[in-house]
Amino acid sequence: MFNQQSTTDSQNQQGFGPGHQRCGGPFKKFANKFGGKSPWENVFNGSFGNRKAVNIEEKESSFIISLYAAGLVKSNFKISFTGDILNISYTAPKEDSQNQSTYTYQEYEPGSFERSFQLNGKVLTENISASYTDGVLVVTLPKNPETNKPGQEINVN
Repeated sequence: MFNQQSTTDSQNQQGFGPGHQRCGGPFKKFANKFGGKSPWENVFNGSFGNRKAVNIEEKESSFIISLYAAGLVKSNFKISFTGDILNISYTAPKEDSQNQSTYTYQEYEPGSFERSFQLNGKVLTENISASYTDGVLVVTLPKNPETNKPGQEINVN
């Protein structure tokens, strides 16, 4: 089982611009020295910006994906299966411009994201289940007994 990641969050597409809500005071001066953009913008854009940590545990009868995503709204998660790929995505709610906060410094912004996992035919897709508790999305993928046979040792003569 392999995992892939893509991001669709607005956090990764926005720069360090002078008018940007996340930059103010001394940070504006810093951003202006770099033409209104962060010097690290190319490094952090794309798949690195809003990465959610994942653990994949293999048990005797299932794989367990634990995606760590604290502070998110359960109803905004979408789990889908297409072909042999499991997609887990989250759509962040849009903030009302009247309720938008102005930060002096902000490290966390709950942006949208998507993670994809190649299942390689090893899962019974009709029995996939998920729960979101205490900031952890747990997806249980029951193993397909026909494709999860133990390895065979071959003697060398």
